[in-house]
Amino acid sequence: MKKLNRRMSAVLLLLVIIGILAVPVTVHSVRAAGEPTAVESETQAAETAQSSDGTKAIAAGICVGISAFGGAIAMGIAISKSAEGISRQPEAGGQIRTSLMLGLVFIETAIIYALIVAILVIFVL
Repeated sequence: MKKLNRRMSAVLLLLVIIGILAVPVTVHSVRAAGEPTAVESETQAAETAQSSDGTKAIAAGICVGISAFGGAIAMGIAISKSAEGISRQPEAGGQIRTSLMLGLVFIETAIIYALIVAILVIFVL
């Protein structure tokens, strides 16, 4: 169990580091002569839009990846504990199964919310 916790912590730390590195850093250079020409400003706007789209995709991927990873771990733990509970008390199997299904629905709902947030990040922001 300790190995699993260490591995999950390492993966989560790696995902957080990737997320921090994916934060867009935009540096605006100030021209000494004044405002840039129209062609240069259009080129800069296009480059900024392209880098912004890529960053949004990375952020959405990280969001969905972390939520799917966490949801899969939570579902696995819930299913294993319910199977253990049913094996200990077979007469309570129906109640355990009912509460298991309700818990799995809530976990899956959280994952779907993360997917919706990722889609909103890509298309709205």
